[in-house]
Amino acid sequence: MKRVFISGGAAGIGRATAEQFIKAGFDVGIGDVNELALRETAKSLGKACHPYVLDVCDPAAWARALEGFTGKDGRLDVLINNAGILYAGRAEAISFEQHSRLVDINIKGVIAGCQAALPYLKNVRHSRVINLCSASAIYGQPSIASYSASKFFVRGWTEALNIEWARYDIQVLSVWPIFVKTAMVDNAPEMKAVDKMGVSLSPADVAKVLLRLARQRRPAMHTPIGLQSSLFKRFANLMPDAITRRVVAHLADVDV
Repeated sequence: MKRVFISGGAAGIGRATAEQFIKAGFDVGIGDVNELALRETAKSLGKACHPYVLDVCDPAAWARALEGFTGKDGRLDVLINNAGILYAGRAEAISFEQHSRLVDINIKGVIAGCQAALPYLKNVRHSRVINLCSASAIYGQPSIASYSASKFFVRGWTEALNIEWARYDIQVLSVWPIFVKTAMVDNAPEMKAVDKMGVSLSPADVAKVLLRLARQRRPAMHTPIGLQSSLFKRFANLMPDAITRRVVAHLADVDV
């Protein structure tokens, strides 16, 4: 049976992804720092879902979780780096400690997950790492500056490892949703772009794309999710930076 491990798997996109992969016949490991939500999710999804308390910033916690999940044969087909947090507001209004915590989870958590999973991914032909990136990696987003910057890191990390790990027959990919109906978006009223653009994606929409990428023979390295994300990526590629800057500022309700 194929195995997938999902960080941030207790809720939102992570939980929806676990559900999709279980329906597709995968053995699913979910890691999350929220132990109560983790146990509830695992109970709801059944015997194919295996919960592990996981602080993604802790390499030792990653090692314990993946060793426990992969068992004696050490098989891991797919790693999905989904865990992430967001603080919204003017950059100067967010404390240094908050910015630092975001960097720890959104950046260091991805590094730790990839490094811990590599020995197991190498045991499987055509294995995958799929990183949750964001449309905010297309152009830096006001009101979520450090979050946007962290997704630029995920983009670069994905591109670099996609080259480095090709020798191991591991494809490293990323997905780029825009706004998804999750607690992260619901709890960030400072993101004015949400009011102007609306929220058109559900966690299940993202999960379906993740499953498709896990099974495709030759998936794209970066996959925008949703029409808005696809159009914004094309727009930013075609337009001069000055125009893109004005559009982004308008959507974020920031005067420039």
